[in-house]
Parts: sequence; C-alpha cells; structure tokens
Amino acid sequence: MADKFDHLEQQLEMFIENTRHMGIIVEDFQPQGQNVLNQKINTMVSGMQELERLRPHVDDVKIPLEVFEYIDQGKNPQLYTKDCMEKALAKNEAVKGKIDVLKKFKAMLTVELSRVFPNEMAKYRALRGDDDRPLFEAGL
Repeated sequence: MADKFDHLEQQLEMFIENTRHMGIIVEDFQPQGQNVLNQKINTMVSGMQELERLRPHVDDVKIPLEVFEYIDQGKNPQLYTKDCMEKALAKNEAVKGKIDVLKKFKAMLTVELSRVFPNEMAKYRALRGDDDRPLFEAGL
C-alpha cells in the first residue's frame, strides 16, 4: 500500500518540479529556448499521463475537502488531523458537561417530584425497577 503512495508522491514531485522549470522558461522566454520549452511541455504531458495511469490505484482514497483548504492556506495538511482531534475533544467535553448537568437536573427533579407527588413517584420508580436506588444519583 505504501508503494503506491510512494510512487505517486515521486510522480507528483517530478511534475511540480517540471512545472516550476517550465514557469522559469516561460517567464524569461527567448526564441532560442523554444526547443527546451517544447521538451518541458512533452515532459508535462508524459507526467500527466503517468498520474492518470496511477489514478485507479488511489481511487478508493477519500480526502476531506478541508485538507485542500489547509493546503491552499499554506498549512501543513497533517495539522488537519490534529485540529480535528482537538475539536472532537472540545466537543466531547461540552457534551460531557451537558450530560452531567442533565443528570443533576434529573436527580433534583426526582427529589422534588417525590416530595410533591410521593405516590406517583413510588409507582414510577417501581415501574422502572429502581426502588432501591438513591434519589441522589448525581451527587446532590
């Protein structure tokens, strides 16, 4: 599996380097450089054909569009994974906090309902099968 990516990476690096060379030639174009420019164009076409030949080997690879945004912004695409993990951890903490608050609310509500509606709450606890459980589950 790593081989297909290594070969693809090599081809992309060569393609980028050829593109850079071609840009230099075109930027300072002189008529006597036409043959060199033609060679670079042919090399670019060959590189594109090679990349097209490699495409089926990596068709199953899915890359989130946000990774390309990182690249466009000049960021290291590996930072995308780190940022996703940090966002997931933050979201996890927020959800955990909400769960804790809801557990406390449930315990407080149960206490109040038991005080106001003792018979109904006894039936409710019996139906739920938690007759023995303390009302202060959330540490109240």
